[in-house]
Amino acid sequence: AFGPARNPWDLTRVPGGSSGGSAVAVAAHFASAALGTDTGGSVRQPASFCGVVGIKPTYGRVSRYGAIAYASSLDQISPLARNVPDLALMLQVIAGQDPLDQTSLPMRPPELTALAGHTDVAGLRIGIPDEYLGEGVEPDVRDRVRAALAHLEDAGATLVPVSLPHTKYAIATYYLIATAEASSNLARFDGVRYGHRTPDEVSDIADLFSRSRAEGFGPEVQRRIMLGTFALSSGYYDAYYLRAQKVRTLIRRDFEAAFASVDLIAGPVSPVTAFKLGERTTDPLAMYLADIFTVPTSLAGLPAVSVPVGLDRASLPIGLQLIGPPLQELRLLQVAHALEVERPQPACPYALTPVTSQGAA
Repeated sequence: AFGPARNPWDLTRVPGGSSGGSAVAVAAHFASAALGTDTGGSVRQPASFCGVVGIKPTYGRVSRYGAIAYASSLDQISPLARNVPDLALMLQVIAGQDPLDQTSLPMRPPELTALAGHTDVAGLRIGIPDEYLGEGVEPDVRDRVRAALAHLEDAGATLVPVSLPHTKYAIATYYLIATAEASSNLARFDGVRYGHRTPDEVSDIADLFSRSRAEGFGPEVQRRIMLGTFALSSGYYDAYYLRAQKVRTLIRRDFEAAFASVDLIAGPVSPVTAFKLGERTTDPLAMYLADIFTVPTSLAGLPAVSVPVGLDRASLPIGLQLIGPPLQELRLLQVAHALEVERPQPACPYALTPVTSQGAA
């Protein structure tokens, strides 16, 4: 709507999305921390691309009240920060039950901010999915992730091979479920009750709806609404949406089986680093595939954190994703903090003078 957000590590590249503006604000020191919404990776991917930390909490850990609903069974309000202590503080403040959100969990979160000294990973079992370091992952991404995992292993953690066999179906499953829910949720933006209303003369109510929605929604939103409407249409519901929900269950069971033998799962946030602005706008599928490692976690409702683990040969940040069982945000933050303390991220080249933050203090 207002032009592209630019990655502060390279102004010709994307910051990730969709909460890229929030990640840019943090990476460029406009703010100590920021909020975004993570539906399929929209906080973790920008955190990775912009060299900051971001966490998607367990579904229901944080209220969704006040956010425009995109995909109600996936959306999660999620914080970003430049360091893990600040990230923990943000999550501590926003987590908890909200009577205005019926999906928020009826429990208080644990104390998340007591991270000082919690850098011991000895005895931790970390699962490494075969599917997350194979074909399609850029060599620099694979190398930096493996180096970070090797550091955890040297510190006493045990790396355990695991398999998440339904990962290859995650993108298709996500883009059926998410677009179907988006089609339903965004139907209210009709120019009468919500959203943009066309200033042009209209012939009837159908014309008002059509013009208002065509003007108010951008091409990517329109594409997703149309895909979702098709998936929910008569004659296609069972073949697409219902089948996607069944595969979602299989993806969740993959994680349940893996967590029977490991404490956490680790791998890249994205198979690639930040790409050029406009490079993938004509190829939506290539753009969607950048989320291949984040959408399975969203479909399963699990918590996951993105933490920087170095730069590629073009000096672009690379993020490691740590995935935990439900409600294990504290453990994720502790491991992320251990990595952060031992492997500090270089300074962002286009950042302003640092603003005050808990971590800096």
